[in-house]
Amino acid sequence: MIATGTLINTAAIIAGGLLGMLAGNLLKENYRDILNKANGVAVLFVGISGAIENMLHIEGNTVSMDGAMMMIITLALGSLIGEFLDIDGHFIRFGEWLKRKTGNAKDQTFVNAFVTASLTVCIGAMAIVGSIQDGLNGNYEILAMKAVLDFTIIMVMSASIGKGAVFSAIPVFVLQGSVTLLARLASQLMTPATITNLSIVGSVLIFCVGVNLLFGRQFKVANMLPSVILAALWAFLF
Repeated sequence: MIATGTLINTAAIIAGGLLGMLAGNLLKENYRDILNKANGVAVLFVGISGAIENMLHIEGNTVSMDGAMMMIITLALGSLIGEFLDIDGHFIRFGEWLKRKTGNAKDQTFVNAFVTASLTVCIGAMAIVGSIQDGLNGNYEILAMKAVLDFTIIMVMSASIGKGAVFSAIPVFVLQGSVTLLARLASQLMTPATITNLSIVGSVLIFCVGVNLLFGRQFKVANMLPSVILAALWAFLF
């Protein structure tokens, strides 16, 4: 069946979110706080390791770094574009709309939980490459692995920062489902260089999400999303 991987991933996020909500209701505030901080540290290191893995190369006794210039330029330009388009504002307004429509108008944590969780599970090469493979030949192995990771991440987030995290299933379903449907076109763009660039910039954005979890909202990560598109274009232009 088409988009099997996306359906599995979406279901895993919903299941993890519901389980996390149940656990969160049973936890005292201090336990939710420490859980949120632990999750923030974990997300930080996921971002750091993903960027380093794709940037550092070891050959014999020589260590070299690739992609630094690409990362700096695409992040700068992408953030400017995102700020101009106010992507973060659109995310927040959609979150506010969801909050009202789902009967959570009094939940002060809903929007932050929705935006933070959505950015965490939507950013990264696994979502794009896995969706393409699912669309081309029905191979949803990558998305199944991502589903396991997302289940754990959203379970912890919904328990620590709020029930809005479970609604990150919506952007995941839309994004990955769209890429699956456009798989033949997208597959032509997914060269090894493109995947590497996506992994580097996506990992940096995940790092920024981790910073927000630990220290409050320091970055408008949604406004930095155009950097991912620019990173893909960089592979073809340079």
